[in-house]
Amino acid sequence: MMRGKWMALAGAVVVLAVVAVPVVAHHAFGAEFDRNAPIKLQGRIVRLEWVNPHTWIHLEIENEDGSTEVWAVEGGTPNVLLRRGLRRDCLQPGTEIIVDGYQTKDHSLKRANGRDVTFTDGSKIFLGSSGTGAPYEEDLLRARREQGRC
Repeated sequence: MMRGKWMALAGAVVVLAVVAVPVVAHHAFGAEFDRNAPIKLQGRIVRLEWVNPHTWIHLEIENEDGSTEVWAVEGGTPNVLLRRGLRRDCLQPGTEIIVDGYQTKDHSLKRANGRDVTFTDGSKIFLGSSGTGAPYEEDLLRARREQGRC
């Protein structure tokens, strides 16, 4: 009887440990990003990470003094972005975009949580961030698709 209780307890500990790992690995918006520090980043994509649990757009920004720096912008999961009509091939290196989002709480880091991506033709799509969001503009996105663009 005692052995059965220990086995049940050991099993429960293993299950809790396995379940806790993904929970710890995934963060809440407020834990990392500052909703009081909105940021607008304009530049060209230098790299895209189309991975779970978040996509990452690496954007080269030109500063006022002409120097450049690369920012990492966190987006939603690939599945969420695909459902909104944003495909991986829409975000190829060299593509010029504007990202509206929120800076990390540690402002020395060149990282942000993206809210919207605006393309050079003015079309905008919700990036699927875990923070405050807004719907994308369906008419502009439909026009891009009809013209054969992402």
